[in-house]
Amino acid sequence: MRATTVLRTLARLNDQRTRVTGFEFDEAGTTLFLDVKPTTQNARCGVCQRESPGYDERSRGWRHTDLGELRLELRYDLRRADCPAHGPTAEWVPWAQHGAWHTTDFEDLTGYCAQQMNATQVGMLMRVSWRTVGKIVRRVIARKMPGDRLDGLRRIGIDELSYRKNREFVTVVVDHDRKCVVWTAPGKNGETVAKFFAELGAERTAQLEVVTMDMSAAYISAVQAAAPHAQIVFDRFHVQRLAHDALDEVRRTLAHELRAAGEDDKAFKNIRYQLHKRPWNLSLDEAKRLADSVNSNAGLFRGHMLKENLAAILDGTDAAFAGKRLDEWCDWAARSRLAPFVRVGRTIRKHIASIVAYVKTKLNNGRTEGLNGKIRVITRRAFGFHCVFSLIAYITLCCGGLTLSPRHR
Repeated sequence: MRATTVLRTLARLNDQRTRVTGFEFDEAGTTLFLDVKPTTQNARCGVCQRESPGYDERSRGWRHTDLGELRLELRYDLRRADCPAHGPTAEWVPWAQHGAWHTTDFEDLTGYCAQQMNATQVGMLMRVSWRTVGKIVRRVIARKMPGDRLDGLRRIGIDELSYRKNREFVTVVVDHDRKCVVWTAPGKNGETVAKFFAELGAERTAQLEVVTMDMSAAYISAVQAAAPHAQIVFDRFHVQRLAHDALDEVRRTLAHELRAAGEDDKAFKNIRYQLHKRPWNLSLDEAKRLADSVNSNAGLFRGHMLKENLAAILDGTDAAFAGKRLDEWCDWAARSRLAPFVRVGRTIRKHIASIVAYVKTKLNNGRTEGLNGKIRVITRRAFGFHCVFSLIAYITLCCGGLTLSPRHR
């Protein structure tokens, strides 16, 4: 078997459009240069691959995946192609993208590693700089990401994520059906969401059915302005958290009043987490301690019952019945003489339709929050991002539904 055939197989250059014509080691013996060329005789435009007159050959190198400890580079005397449509441009080659200095195999492996580790470690493994890793990630996304990610959206979730200590945010849009991030942009206000709808376009916006979100007034206004026909669904966690925060405020207020009156507030100590647990998750000791505290104070008892009843309503499956019970719950909160729950009742009554929509659809922002957790891992392992667009590139690579795998699989 010829040496060039063996090297062609080892380098996985099994594409029928590539030939290996020779090889050479550098003086240190750490780099192997493979001389390659396309099987096509005539030059092709690097943009459209149209056959064009070729001229002005110049030696050019592309970094390929390593052979063990050997650094591997492909060499070819690249021609200029005089394309009638695109003018003079670099010749098309089958082993690399137009304008790239790395082969597609090298870029795909770098992209896979970037999904698993930070750019510095990827750079050390692939023997390139971390800036080069970022450029490769963008090219892999452009080449591998299928079509327009905004096509076919029906049910989406919108949420914001802080990525720097000085409270800089990105807005993330998730497709509930494809279970991936489809759009990301810096900012967390209504203008940011308006940019998403502008990019989505009127025709595709008309196809939206459901938008899940938290109770951000800016997001609500932007969605109602751009897609008034879409059903807004408030995330259950944020709705229920209103009652939990109100119960916490009631507990602290009652304990403060007892201390101010010189009375013992022992019954209010060490029960915070028991108040927030669902009854079936309490141990026997926790249940007894909670019962003693709640039964000794009417205000705390009412607050705890309001919290549990709201959770029971959201557990339901009948939207019409849930709407009626929520209306009754708001009346009960208004009569409770507990200021925090009075405020929560007003908020829930204002957004009752979007809360009932959760009972009907059972859609929430759980998937969005889960992807946000993955994005936080990406941010932590990179020790932060100075450029928001680098973060967006990594979000697209790791959370955009793009599946990469090592070449040997």
